[in-house]
Amino acid sequence: MSELLFEIFCEEIPARMQPRAEADLEKLLGDRLKAAGLDWSSLKTFAGPRRLGLVIDGLPVKTADVREERKGPRVGAPEQAVQGFLRGAGVDSLDQCEQREDKKGSFWVAIIEKPGRATAEVIAEAIPEVIKAFPWPKSMKFGEGEKTQRWVRPIQRLLCVFGGEVVPVEVFGITASNVTEGHRRMGRGPFTVSDFASYKAVLEAEGHVLLDRAVRETLILEGARKVCADAGVEMVEDAGLLTEVAGLVEWPVPVLGEMDPDFLDLPPEVITLTMKTHQKYFAVRDPRTGQLVSKFVTIANQ
Repeated sequence: MSELLFEIFCEEIPARMQPRAEADLEKLLGDRLKAAGLDWSSLKTFAGPRRLGLVIDGLPVKTADVREERKGPRVGAPEQAVQGFLRGAGVDSLDQCEQREDKKGSFWVAIIEKPGRATAEVIAEAIPEVIKAFPWPKSMKFGEGEKTQRWVRPIQRLLCVFGGEVVPVEVFGITASNVTEGHRRMGRGPFTVSDFASYKAVLEAEGHVLLDRAVRETLILEGARKVCADAGVEMVEDAGLLTEVAGLVEWPVPVLGEMDPDFLDLPPEVITLTMKTHQKYFAVRDPRTGQLVSKFVTIANQ
Protein backbone atom coordinates (compact mmCIF):
# COMPACT_ATOMS: atom_id res chain seq x y z
CA MET A 1 0.00 0.00 0.00
CA SER A 2 1.20 3.51 -0.81
CA GLU A 3 0.43 7.16 -0.11
CA LEU A 4 -0.70 9.85 -2.55
CA LEU A 5 0.17 13.48 -1.81
CA PHE A 6 -1.37 16.09 -4.09
CA GLU A 7 -1.19 19.87 -3.86
CA ILE A 8 -2.39 22.72 -6.09
CA PHE A 9 -0.31 25.80 -5.28
CA CYS A 10 -1.79 29.04 -6.57
CA GLU A 11 -2.48 32.70 -5.84
CA GLU A 12 -4.79 33.56 -2.94
CA ILE A 13 -7.96 31.46 -2.78
CA PRO A 14 -10.86 33.44 -1.26
CA ALA A 15 -11.31 32.30 2.33
CA ARG A 16 -15.04 31.69 1.96
CA MET A 17 -14.40 29.18 -0.86
CA GLN A 18 -11.82 27.03 0.91
CA PRO A 19 -14.04 24.69 3.02
CA ARG A 20 -16.23 23.87 0.01
CA ALA A 21 -13.14 23.37 -2.19
CA GLU A 22 -11.82 20.74 0.22
CA ALA A 23 -15.11 18.83 0.04
CA ASP A 24 -15.25 19.11 -3.76
CA LEU A 25 -11.68 17.86 -4.17
CA GLU A 26 -12.37 14.86 -1.94
CA LYS A 27 -15.51 13.93 -3.87
CA LEU A 28 -14.23 14.54 -7.40
CA LEU A 29 -10.91 12.75 -7.07
CA GLY A 30 -12.29 10.11 -4.71
CA ASP A 31 -15.10 9.22 -7.13
CA ARG A 32 -12.66 8.82 -10.04
CA LEU A 33 -10.33 6.59 -8.05
CA LYS A 34 -13.23 4.45 -6.86
CA ALA A 35 -14.56 4.17 -10.41
CA ALA A 36 -11.17 2.72 -11.38
CA GLY A 37 -11.53 0.09 -8.66
CA LEU A 38 -9.26 1.69 -6.06
CA ASP A 39 -9.85 1.90 -2.33
CA TRP A 40 -7.84 3.35 0.58
CA SER A 41 -7.62 3.49 4.34
CA SER A 42 -7.73 7.26 4.91
CA LEU A 43 -8.21 10.51 3.00
CA LYS A 44 -7.59 14.00 4.36
CA THR A 45 -7.92 17.32 2.53
CA PHE A 46 -6.36 20.67 3.44
CA ALA A 47 -6.70 24.23 2.17
CA GLY A 48 -5.24 27.63 2.88
CA PRO A 49 -4.72 30.98 1.22
CA ARG A 50 -2.37 29.59 -1.43
CA ARG A 51 -2.90 25.85 -1.57
CA LEU A 52 -5.50 23.13 -1.91
CA GLY A 53 -4.58 19.49 -1.56
CA LEU A 54 -5.12 16.07 -0.08
CA VAL A 55 -3.28 13.03 1.18
CA ILE A 56 -4.63 9.51 0.64
CA ASP A 57 -3.06 6.63 2.53
CA GLY A 58 -3.40 2.92 1.88
CA LEU A 59 -3.74 2.97 -1.92
CA PRO A 60 -2.68 -0.21 -3.75
CA VAL A 61 0.08 0.18 -6.35
CA LYS A 62 -2.24 -1.21 -9.05
CA THR A 63 -5.91 -1.89 -9.57
CA ALA A 64 -7.15 -5.46 -9.22
CA ASP A 65 -7.22 -7.83 -12.17
CA VAL A 66 -10.77 -8.34 -13.44
CA ARG A 67 -12.21 -11.62 -14.76
CA GLU A 68 -15.66 -11.37 -16.31
CA GLU A 69 -17.84 -14.07 -17.82
CA ARG A 70 -20.41 -13.15 -20.46
CA LYS A 71 -23.04 -15.65 -21.57
CA GLY A 72 -23.49 -16.04 -25.31
CA PRO A 73 -25.57 -17.96 -27.87
CA ARG A 74 -26.17 -21.68 -28.03
CA VAL A 75 -23.52 -23.91 -29.51
CA GLY A 76 -24.40 -24.30 -33.17
CA ALA A 77 -26.14 -20.92 -33.35
CA PRO A 78 -26.01 -19.02 -36.69
CA GLU A 79 -22.62 -17.48 -37.52
CA GLN A 80 -24.09 -13.98 -37.50
CA ALA A 81 -25.24 -14.40 -33.87
CA VAL A 82 -21.86 -15.80 -32.86
CA GLN A 83 -19.95 -12.95 -34.47
CA GLY A 84 -22.21 -10.35 -32.84
CA PHE A 85 -21.58 -11.98 -29.47
CA LEU A 86 -17.80 -11.97 -29.98
CA ARG A 87 -17.79 -8.29 -30.95
CA GLY A 88 -19.93 -7.34 -27.96
CA ALA A 89 -17.70 -9.28 -25.58
CA GLY A 90 -14.54 -7.84 -27.09
CA VAL A 91 -12.95 -11.21 -27.87
CA ASP A 92 -11.48 -12.36 -31.17
CA SER A 93 -12.69 -15.92 -31.50
CA LEU A 94 -14.46 -18.80 -29.81
CA ASP A 95 -11.03 -19.99 -28.64
CA GLN A 96 -11.40 -17.38 -25.87
CA CYS A 97 -14.75 -18.85 -24.86
CA GLU A 98 -15.88 -21.90 -22.94
CA GLN A 99 -18.79 -24.25 -23.49
CA ARG A 100 -21.21 -24.57 -20.58
CA GLU A 101 -24.22 -26.81 -20.06
CA ASP A 102 -27.67 -26.06 -18.72
CA LYS A 103 -31.03 -27.76 -18.94
CA LYS A 104 -31.53 -26.52 -22.49
CA GLY A 105 -28.16 -27.66 -23.82
CA SER A 106 -24.70 -26.19 -24.51
CA PHE A 107 -23.96 -22.47 -24.83
CA TRP A 108 -20.91 -20.28 -25.21
CA VAL A 109 -19.41 -18.17 -22.38
CA ALA A 110 -16.81 -15.51 -23.15
CA ILE A 111 -14.00 -15.20 -20.62
CA ILE A 112 -12.90 -11.57 -20.44
CA GLU A 113 -9.75 -10.93 -18.43
CA LYS A 114 -8.59 -7.37 -17.83
CA PRO A 115 -5.24 -6.93 -16.09
CA GLY A 116 -5.01 -4.28 -13.39
CA ARG A 117 -3.59 -0.83 -14.16
CA ALA A 118 -0.83 0.96 -12.33
CA THR A 119 -2.38 3.34 -9.79
CA ALA A 120 0.01 6.09 -10.91
CA GLU A 121 -1.54 5.90 -14.40
CA VAL A 122 -5.03 6.22 -12.96
CA ILE A 123 -3.95 9.24 -10.90
CA ALA A 124 -2.29 10.88 -13.92
CA GLU A 125 -5.56 10.59 -15.86
CA ALA A 126 -7.88 11.59 -13.01
CA ILE A 127 -6.22 14.77 -11.76
CA PRO A 128 -6.43 16.80 -15.01
CA GLU A 129 -10.10 15.83 -15.28
CA VAL A 130 -10.72 16.97 -11.70
CA ILE A 131 -8.92 20.29 -12.11
CA LYS A 132 -10.67 21.14 -15.38
CA ALA A 133 -14.10 20.25 -13.98
CA PHE A 134 -13.64 21.88 -10.57
CA PRO A 135 -16.87 23.69 -9.54
CA TRP A 136 -15.58 26.98 -8.15
CA PRO A 137 -18.45 29.43 -7.43
CA LYS A 138 -16.51 31.92 -9.53
CA SER A 139 -13.42 31.17 -11.62
CA MET A 140 -11.12 33.28 -13.79
CA LYS A 141 -9.35 32.73 -17.10
CA PHE A 142 -5.59 33.10 -17.46
CA GLY A 143 -3.05 32.46 -20.20
CA GLU A 144 -3.44 31.51 -23.84
CA GLY A 145 -3.55 28.38 -25.97
CA GLU A 146 -2.77 25.09 -24.22
CA LYS A 147 -1.72 27.00 -21.10
CA THR A 148 -5.12 28.63 -20.69
CA GLN A 149 -6.31 28.18 -17.11
CA ARG A 150 -9.82 28.31 -15.77
CA TRP A 151 -9.33 28.37 -12.03
CA VAL A 152 -10.15 30.51 -9.03
CA ARG A 153 -6.70 32.16 -9.17
CA PRO A 154 -3.57 31.48 -11.30
CA ILE A 155 -2.00 28.07 -10.56
CA GLN A 156 1.77 28.29 -10.04
CA ARG A 157 2.77 24.73 -9.14
CA LEU A 158 1.39 21.21 -8.93
CA LEU A 159 2.80 18.65 -6.54
CA CYS A 160 1.94 14.98 -6.99
CA VAL A 161 3.85 12.18 -5.26
CA PHE A 162 2.69 8.57 -5.07
CA GLY A 163 4.70 6.01 -3.15
CA GLY A 164 7.62 8.44 -2.94
CA GLU A 165 7.75 8.93 -6.71
CA VAL A 166 6.61 11.90 -8.75
CA VAL A 167 3.53 11.33 -10.87
CA PRO A 168 4.12 13.58 -13.93
CA VAL A 169 0.59 14.92 -14.11
CA GLU A 170 0.25 17.75 -16.63
CA VAL A 171 -2.55 20.28 -16.84
CA PHE A 172 -2.70 23.84 -18.18
CA GLY A 173 0.89 23.38 -19.37
CA ILE A 174 2.12 22.77 -15.79
CA THR A 175 3.82 19.46 -14.98
CA ALA A 176 3.64 18.20 -11.41
CA SER A 177 6.79 17.75 -9.35
CA ASN A 178 7.79 17.05 -5.74
CA VAL A 179 8.43 20.73 -4.98
CA THR A 180 6.30 23.11 -2.91
CA GLU A 181 6.64 26.60 -1.46
CA GLY A 182 6.12 28.01 2.01
CA HIS A 183 5.17 31.38 3.47
CA ARG A 184 5.72 34.20 0.98
CA ARG A 185 7.97 36.21 3.36
CA MET A 186 9.02 33.94 6.23
CA GLY A 187 9.92 30.71 4.46
CA ARG A 188 9.31 30.73 0.76
CA GLY A 189 11.55 27.81 -0.13
CA PRO A 190 11.20 26.03 -2.52
CA PHE A 191 11.16 22.73 -0.65
CA THR A 192 11.52 19.21 -2.05
CA VAL A 193 9.41 16.54 -0.34
CA SER A 194 8.93 12.80 -0.62
CA ASP A 195 5.69 12.18 1.27
CA PHE A 196 3.11 13.91 3.47
CA ALA A 197 5.24 13.58 6.61
CA SER A 198 8.17 15.45 5.06
CA TYR A 199 5.79 17.91 3.37
CA LYS A 200 4.03 18.80 6.64
CA ALA A 201 7.28 18.90 8.62
CA VAL A 202 9.12 21.29 6.31
CA LEU A 203 6.14 23.59 5.79
CA GLU A 204 5.34 23.88 9.49
CA ALA A 205 9.01 24.51 10.38
CA GLU A 206 11.06 26.30 7.72
CA GLY A 207 8.03 27.14 5.60
CA HIS A 208 5.96 28.77 8.36
CA VAL A 209 2.71 27.33 7.02
CA LEU A 210 0.09 25.62 9.17
CA LEU A 211 -1.81 23.26 6.88
CA ASP A 212 -4.77 22.38 9.08
CA ARG A 213 -7.50 25.03 9.15
CA ALA A 214 -8.74 23.78 12.54
CA VAL A 215 -5.26 24.28 14.00
CA ARG A 216 -5.11 27.81 12.63
CA GLU A 217 -8.51 28.58 14.11
CA THR A 218 -7.45 27.28 17.52
CA LEU A 219 -4.24 29.33 17.53
CA ILE A 220 -6.12 32.46 16.48
CA LEU A 221 -8.78 32.04 19.15
CA GLU A 222 -6.38 31.18 21.98
CA GLY A 223 -3.88 33.86 20.97
CA ALA A 224 -6.56 36.54 20.67
CA ARG A 225 -7.97 35.67 24.07
CA LYS A 226 -4.50 35.92 25.59
CA VAL A 227 -3.55 39.32 24.13
CA CYS A 228 -6.91 40.66 25.30
CA ALA A 229 -6.57 39.16 28.78
CA ASP A 230 -3.07 40.64 29.11
CA ALA A 231 -4.57 44.07 28.37
CA GLY A 232 -7.52 43.58 30.74
CA VAL A 233 -10.13 43.47 27.95
CA GLU A 234 -12.21 40.78 26.25
CA MET A 235 -12.58 39.81 22.58
CA VAL A 236 -16.05 39.70 21.04
CA GLU A 237 -15.94 36.18 19.61
CA ASP A 238 -17.41 35.46 16.17
CA ALA A 239 -17.28 31.91 14.76
CA GLY A 240 -17.89 33.02 11.17
CA LEU A 241 -15.15 35.64 11.29
CA LEU A 242 -12.80 33.13 12.92
CA THR A 243 -13.28 30.67 10.04
CA GLU A 244 -12.79 33.42 7.45
CA VAL A 245 -9.63 34.82 9.04
CA ALA A 246 -8.17 31.30 9.31
CA GLY A 247 -8.49 31.16 5.53
CA LEU A 248 -6.58 34.41 5.06
CA VAL A 249 -3.38 33.56 6.93
CA GLU A 250 -0.84 30.73 6.81
CA TRP A 251 0.99 31.60 10.05
CA PRO A 252 -1.47 33.51 12.28
CA VAL A 253 -0.30 35.88 15.01
CA PRO A 254 -3.03 37.77 16.94
CA VAL A 255 -2.17 41.43 17.59
CA LEU A 256 -4.06 43.91 19.75
CA GLY A 257 -4.57 47.22 17.96
CA GLU A 258 -6.13 50.53 18.93
CA MET A 259 -8.50 52.89 17.10
CA ASP A 260 -9.54 56.49 17.59
CA PRO A 261 -11.89 56.64 20.63
CA ASP A 262 -14.16 58.98 18.67
CA PHE A 263 -15.41 55.96 16.71
CA LEU A 264 -17.08 54.74 19.92
CA ASP A 265 -19.76 57.40 19.35
CA LEU A 266 -21.18 55.10 16.67
CA PRO A 267 -23.68 52.37 17.62
CA PRO A 268 -21.79 49.22 18.74
CA GLU A 269 -23.51 47.15 16.03
CA VAL A 270 -22.10 49.46 13.36
CA ILE A 271 -18.59 49.29 14.82
CA THR A 272 -18.64 45.49 15.10
CA LEU A 273 -20.09 44.93 11.63
CA THR A 274 -17.66 47.36 9.99
CA MET A 275 -14.67 45.72 11.66
CA LYS A 276 -15.86 42.26 10.63
CA THR A 277 -16.85 43.06 7.05
CA HIS A 278 -14.14 45.49 5.96
CA GLN A 279 -11.12 45.05 8.25
CA LYS A 280 -11.57 41.42 9.37
CA TYR A 281 -10.96 42.64 12.94
CA PHE A 282 -12.45 41.25 16.14
CA ALA A 283 -14.11 43.88 18.31
CA VAL A 284 -13.03 44.20 21.95
CA ARG A 285 -15.08 45.09 25.03
CA ASP A 286 -14.71 45.83 28.73
CA PRO A 287 -15.41 42.52 30.53
CA ARG A 288 -17.02 44.35 33.47
CA THR A 289 -19.44 46.59 31.57
CA GLY A 290 -19.74 44.76 28.26
CA GLN A 291 -19.18 48.03 26.41
CA LEU A 292 -16.90 48.22 23.36
CA VAL A 293 -13.51 49.84 23.90
CA SER A 294 -11.17 51.57 21.44
CA LYS A 295 -9.21 48.39 20.72
CA PHE A 296 -9.47 45.51 18.30
CA VAL A 297 -7.76 42.22 17.52
CA THR A 298 -6.22 41.77 14.08
CA ILE A 299 -4.57 38.57 12.83
CA ALA A 300 -1.17 39.18 11.26
CA ASN A 301 0.06 36.72 8.64
CA GLN A 302 3.57 36.67 10.08
